[in-house]
Amino acid sequence: MIDYQTLYRVLRSAKADVWADRLPQQIRDALDQTRHGHLATWQQLIDSIPDFSTNQRILEAHTVQIGSVNELTELERVSLKTQLKSLHPWRKGPYELFGIKIDAEWRSDWKWKRVEQHISPLKHRLVLDVGCGNGYYCWRMLGAGAKCVVGIDPMLLNVMQFQFIHKLHGGVPPVFVLPLGIEDLPYGMKAFDTVFSMGVFYHRRSPIDHLLELRDSLVPGGELVLETLVIDGGLGEVLVPEDRYAQMRNVWFLPSCPTLMGWLSRCGFKNIRLVDVTATSTEEQRSTEWMTFHSLKDYLNEGNPLLTCEGLPAPKRALFIAQTANC
Repeated sequence: MIDYQTLYRVLRSAKADVWADRLPQQIRDALDQTRHGHLATWQQLIDSIPDFSTNQRILEAHTVQIGSVNELTELERVSLKTQLKSLHPWRKGPYELFGIKIDAEWRSDWKWKRVEQHISPLKHRLVLDVGCGNGYYCWRMLGAGAKCVVGIDPMLLNVMQFQFIHKLHGGVPPVFVLPLGIEDLPYGMKAFDTVFSMGVFYHRRSPIDHLLELRDSLVPGGELVLETLVIDGGLGEVLVPEDRYAQMRNVWFLPSCPTLMGWLSRCGFKNIRLVDVTATSTEEQRSTEWMTFHSLKDYLNEGNPLLTCEGLPAPKRALFIAQTANC
């Protein structure tokens, strides 16, 4: 089990005492083995990982690398790969762990390359990553100099993948992935210098409420980094899929870029910038040895890759940067 005492201290220093008081019980409740059929097995798996010693930790390169190939025997490496494979599917990466390369479904390093050139420097910042998955971006944020990174994701498999990597890292790095959603954060906390919401917005039933939750987690003058699916169009245009979108059931709102910028302004954000729009390619999101299920190419129209299999506009993602007011 990860020691969260450092996190509690950081939250208290950020005047987020309400969450620091509430968080230990939230974590205990979320990791109650009676509430998830696989959780006990996953936790036993992590507990069984030997304490491999390494000084090789590279968090600022496109591949998050921990350990090197010559630090394990071949038998140890085969065993470690089997353990990692048991946490399939791996959605975000890439990772290289003691020479084992995890080629995840998403080339998350491509998105990070688009993001990092536009955001304020993370050095010495307290950072929140909403819907962080297995924590790939959290490690990259730490590598960029963040004081402490808190990721939240309610999917326990993602949390277990992070805890596996955290144990391989060793020590007490100031990075955490918590089994929570943004609705579990206290209202109006105003504690984080930078908040990321990447690949989450379109899954929220109430997009305005999500923007307000993000705003209220930021300190005055803090920075929001918002990345989401969008459609082409003008102010006021929004796609609300009748059923599925690219075979995803939980897609609710795909706004045009001008519409989302208007929503951000209405929610009190300032200095709103659209800094990137990129169509998602089948090279960036695809099936691999580490994610063997269907992926993007299976969800596009066979005759027209500019459309999904439902006949809707194919995935296009936009990146927005905005700040909260200084008071």
